[in-house]
Amino acid sequence: MHSPSILPFFFITVILLVSYHLSCEARDSINVENPLSGSGETLVSAGNRFELGFFTPQGNDKSHNKYLGIWYYKLTPRTTVWVANRDNPVSGSCGVFGIAEDGNLRIWCNKEVFSITNLETSTTFNRTLQLLDSGNLILFDDRARLWQSFDSPTDTFLPGMNMDDNMRLTSWISSSDPRFGNYIFRRFQGVYIMQNKSSVYWKSGELGPLAYTVMPYAVAQILSGCDTQLDQKTYPPLVKNNSLSVPDYSRASPCNTTRLLMNSSGEIQYYNCSFADSGRWCSLLWKEPQDPQDPCSVYDVCGKFAICDMNNETRCQCLKGFKPASLGGCERESECSKDDRFRNLNMKIGGQFSPFDQAQEEATCKQECLNNCKCEAYVFKSAQPSRRESDNSAAKCYIGTDLVNFQNKYTDDRLNLSLRVPFSSIAKSASRICQPCLTKSVPYPLSIQPNCGDPLYSGFYCNNSTGEISFQALSGKYPVIGIDPEKRSFLILVNSTIADICNNTKLSGQIVNLNQSLPFYVTSKCYNFSANPVIRSGIQIEIGWKPPLEPVCNMSIDCRDWPNSDCQDKGNGRRRCYCNQGYRWDDSSVNCNRGDSKKKLPTRYVIVLTILLVGFTLVVGVILVVCSNQLYRRKQAEKESGNQGSTGSNPVLPSYEHERQVDDMMHGKDKGIDVPFYNFDSILSATDNFSDANMLGRGGFGPVYKGKFPGGHEIAVKRLSSCSGQGIDEFLNEVNLIARLQHRNLVRLLGYCIKENEKILLYEYMPNRSLDAIIFDQNDCMLLDWEKRFDIIMGIARGLLYLHQDSRLRIIHRDLKTSNILLDEELNPKISDFGLARIIEGKRTEASTNKVVGTYGYMSPEYALEGKFSIKSDVFSFGVVMLEIISGKKNTGFYHPQEVMNLLGYAWRLWSEDKALDLVDPRLIESCEKSQVMMCINVGLLCVQEDPNDRPSMSTIVIMLGSESTALPTPTQPAFVTRRRISAASSSSSTKPDTISNNELTISMVQGR
Repeated sequence: MHSPSILPFFFITVILLVSYHLSCEARDSINVENPLSGSGETLVSAGNRFELGFFTPQGNDKSHNKYLGIWYYKLTPRTTVWVANRDNPVSGSCGVFGIAEDGNLRIWCNKEVFSITNLETSTTFNRTLQLLDSGNLILFDDRARLWQSFDSPTDTFLPGMNMDDNMRLTSWISSSDPRFGNYIFRRFQGVYIMQNKSSVYWKSGELGPLAYTVMPYAVAQILSGCDTQLDQKTYPPLVKNNSLSVPDYSRASPCNTTRLLMNSSGEIQYYNCSFADSGRWCSLLWKEPQDPQDPCSVYDVCGKFAICDMNNETRCQCLKGFKPASLGGCERESECSKDDRFRNLNMKIGGQFSPFDQAQEEATCKQECLNNCKCEAYVFKSAQPSRRESDNSAAKCYIGTDLVNFQNKYTDDRLNLSLRVPFSSIAKSASRICQPCLTKSVPYPLSIQPNCGDPLYSGFYCNNSTGEISFQALSGKYPVIGIDPEKRSFLILVNSTIADICNNTKLSGQIVNLNQSLPFYVTSKCYNFSANPVIRSGIQIEIGWKPPLEPVCNMSIDCRDWPNSDCQDKGNGRRRCYCNQGYRWDDSSVNCNRGDSKKKLPTRYVIVLTILLVGFTLVVGVILVVCSNQLYRRKQAEKESGNQGSTGSNPVLPSYEHERQVDDMMHGKDKGIDVPFYNFDSILSATDNFSDANMLGRGGFGPVYKGKFPGGHEIAVKRLSSCSGQGIDEFLNEVNLIARLQHRNLVRLLGYCIKENEKILLYEYMPNRSLDAIIFDQNDCMLLDWEKRFDIIMGIARGLLYLHQDSRLRIIHRDLKTSNILLDEELNPKISDFGLARIIEGKRTEASTNKVVGTYGYMSPEYALEGKFSIKSDVFSFGVVMLEIISGKKNTGFYHPQEVMNLLGYAWRLWSEDKALDLVDPRLIESCEKSQVMMCINVGLLCVQEDPNDRPSMSTIVIMLGSESTALPTPTQPAFVTRRRISAASSSSSTKPDTISNNELTISMVQGR
């Protein structure tokens, strides 16, 4: 009877349940009462663009970790754009996300709670969280925005975000690990940069009138907040960049379907996505850098006025007209002058380019640059007429200053600019010598242009864009790897797979088919450099050229570059610059030299006579040396025999081997010493016979005395003791090293002396002694306030950077400590004592030794225990010195009443307990800037980390110390070396560590509390 009334009620109930279910499945927001569970429940934006929920990264299926994130809805594979808990994943099936009672966003997992926001506590329950179609997650209180995910991006930039100087995109560790990675993309001082931790390795162009950057218009628009007012002509189009064949999206609005990703490989990538019902996908349109593994793509890798060439053994080369600078990069060969010239270049470059609107002609633009010594180059664009008057563009002149990042390898974003160079660099290249191919010289008689060199030696071509020279043979065009004018030969690169090509001239000639009418021939040598990572793989064949004849000419003026010659025709049908009477043609110097050409001997006779003369001289020289040595050894033995008989004591070992070493190292062709040699008697007079009154101190290798020459010039005399452990090798090594080094933070060597067992070095006198004598002295330490101590830290860092990277040699000091840091009259630091230093050949940064020498407390653990040293060993020592400067305490002499630990252990414990400022010397509290001190302690602990790979390089350290805004990594626990001797007669538990004995060496791991 009641069925008719029940049926409508049943249908209404079903409809309500279905509606409720659908609303739960597709909801885009939550409130305090409806959190999001981790059992597959998600939020989906209203337009089905984005989805929020818990997820496990793809490729990490074995992990039970789950993250809260936002990804594109129904896009396969899952593409995540935001992660809330990167470093705090939840495990297992637990995980609830919602709005807590205080109004903040939190994740709950069992008893653990992770806060996503830290807002003021709210007593209202009107807060809601909504996921929008833009991908932005917004927390509302009524209608007011309190927080949004767009202000805290992870690795992805979406349209609608605002890229300011405070925003960072930080990569994942890997594609399956969302934790904070090493790579950062951000805006800094008007440009966009990418960093590996704190080291910048890529920069966009300046945001100015010459912003021909690697950043296309579409990318610049999304980063500007989709600003439609951007001038599209300022940016290059987005087409087929980096070999990616894609449609031209440069003029399409990127504000709906695009994104930028800072990926885990160190690339910034630009994607366009489709959300059509027929299919959802994302396509990669653009990326930078072009090759993250290419060292030449690193921003400003070679410094000013230098370019990077991966095909050269010397990777960084100065542009012509510039020379290597002591602090890195290159500098002008001469001072700025109005007589300077300009060299046209086509390359990628950065810097400040200011418009000069008064220049309508290039001559005016050039003169404006010459009038200003700060002008390093100019760019002139001629007026571009058009059929439509409105499209006409006026001439433009730009004055370039502070030029950086000279790149000639890449074809994108080049500038046609005129580089200012000294007149001498142009004047040196007369018409007979071709202009350099960017940085590579082309010696006479080789010709790369019709109006230079000898026409018979043509076939060479210069690519002005890349600076590469090629040689045209009948069998093809080959890259020229190197030219040796002394040997009259050059190397070409041939991609051949014939195994026995080397040492077979016939095979070489078959592969490289030369024009027989030209003066080139294949030599018997070829080289396989495929194992060399710097040079491209392949067979390198050596090609020689015959000595040049007199230059070809048409009239006498053509011979102006060959003095003492005149243009004549001697009956062979071709006019040449023949030498005048009394001069003869020298094919070695390619000049007319004095001499009778009729009596000129054939070249082969000259060679034979030279070989015979040199051979005879060598034989006589060897005989004289052998006889002299035998006579010397006999006299030395007689002298020692007499000494032994008269004194009865052990005689001094024969010094024959000692003298031989000195002679070899002083006069060897590879190890000439380019510093003055001082007479021993003059040193005795200067130091008053090494009187104790003149002693400045005593180091590990002997005492140091103050000396004064008759002219009043003061010097420091380092007298090496015979039992110091520094032999003749170490001594001459120190002389050689310091003689080659020139830097304001390295001590300057004035001379040396060797007499029998005496080995003496003469340095510039440092009136303020060594650093340890001041900072560890209770009274003198007051001379160094925090500002001066920080300057000393920076000076030491710059000196080490010069040794490791910027000098002509890569040098590892191996004995850096406070006693080896000297202070001049202005308390500027200078690194000294290079007796243990090592030169590391080529690109190596590490080596090993069977003899571990150095100072315990400053030695890195891998060196002390395994004999392995590297530039990171010096970094460890620098970290110890930093902490000693900050604390005013010695590492090895530090004593803590509660525990036996050295300074490193104490510093780590304070750091772990958030009490790092307790490490600071109490006398510095008033003068120090706490944020700067904390930065220095952080850097110091980074330097003394156990794993050498974790320690920063000196270049990174200089950047860290020079920029207070740089985010520093968190250090891991250090390893520290200490020595202690416990007396057997003492049973006291408070026995202090002995800093003198070296009976025991231990390495300890410090655990932070």
